[in-house]
Amino acid sequence: MNRRKFFDQSLKATGAVAAVGLTACAPEDKPKETAAEAGPFDHLKSMVDDMKPISNEERKQRIEKAQRLMVENKIDALYLESGSTMVYFTGINWGRSERMMAAIIPAKGELAYVCPAFEEERLKERILFGNDLRVWQEHESPYKLVGSILKDNGISTGKIGVEENVRFFLFDGLRKELPQIQFVNAFPVAAGCRMIKSPTELALMKRANEITIEAYRAAIAVMKEGMSQYEFSGNISAAFKKLGVNGGASVMFGEWAAYPHGSQTAQSMKEGDIVLMDGGCDLHDYAADITRTTIFGKPTERQTNIWNKVKESQTAAMAAVRPGATCGSIDDVGRKVIEDAGFGPGYKNFFHRLGHGIGMDGHEWPYLVKGNDLPLQPGMCFSDEPGIYIYGEIGVRLEDCFYVTEDGGQLFTPQSISIEEPFGV
Repeated sequence: MNRRKFFDQSLKATGAVAAVGLTACAPEDKPKETAAEAGPFDHLKSMVDDMKPISNEERKQRIEKAQRLMVENKIDALYLESGSTMVYFTGINWGRSERMMAAIIPAKGELAYVCPAFEEERLKERILFGNDLRVWQEHESPYKLVGSILKDNGISTGKIGVEENVRFFLFDGLRKELPQIQFVNAFPVAAGCRMIKSPTELALMKRANEITIEAYRAAIAVMKEGMSQYEFSGNISAAFKKLGVNGGASVMFGEWAAYPHGSQTAQSMKEGDIVLMDGGCDLHDYAADITRTTIFGKPTERQTNIWNKVKESQTAAMAAVRPGATCGSIDDVGRKVIEDAGFGPGYKNFFHRLGHGIGMDGHEWPYLVKGNDLPLQPGMCFSDEPGIYIYGEIGVRLEDCFYVTEDGGQLFTPQSISIEEPFGV
């Protein structure tokens, strides 16, 4: 289960009332003080009104770049099903089902689409580029339509790039229908475009991260003894709503913060607890991902020392970011700080890679992980999220996202100041 699914399930568990930190009860049973407590985030205002989505012109430029990369990599066409890569190129956001809805981008020529016949008019409402739409009735084969599109574009043999998130049954149907075609990973094209963010993409991601900080700040302001992790998480979601987006976070207290993606164990906030929150929001299809670890009350010396070591690791990793450095080398730098402090070796107390790529997906290529020799390039975006985890005692993680510049790296949001001051200036 990925983190975003965890957020969704946590929110469903809390219910609508818990989303503002209240105990669920029937309307007639609500205590009189509920009205005063129902709007702890009324002071928050939307932070998205001035942000514009990706333009059609930028999407056309993406398609042109994809076609250039196809030619360079000897790929004749790109096969996409619904998902973030289809949205990236076409702007079409389409729910997945057992019925094929696909877009085919040839290396030369116009986009074409395949969809069920009963969805034809709905898809026509959404198509921004290309006029070639081919439909199939329930008893017919959509795979034959893909073959006809390729044939009409002069592709009878050669290589078709399949985006990596295409489901197996679709891939299997294609290869059976088109045995003369070689199906290859579309990574050089899809990732080749998506890994490098444009100024518009960077602006959307920066704002999404800024909104996440404000949601956390608002939720921390109303944390109280006895609060459950679900109440806290619900408050974060309620704050996101007031700020103009859908978002959420998983929350862990005390020793349960040692579980990087949370524990199902019921938790109740008490004096001296570590409080870890990890989540984000989406703004016009672009994701934020931030982790903050703070304290409820006063920290012990050990809590402070561990927190400081995690921040030192995060800072050292950021300082190593520059074009040409390998993704793996950034993990090496951050991990060494934690190992040198005695929390090693390897993954012993720092359980996961240093960071992941981020953009339209909360986790996407490339990854800051040991052994990844891919060089950093300007415009790539990542999380920087070292942690120290000791089961039964403590967990600390600090996460901020950044992008690679021409001469280093730039955070979207300031780092935490201290365990007691989780937000930078």
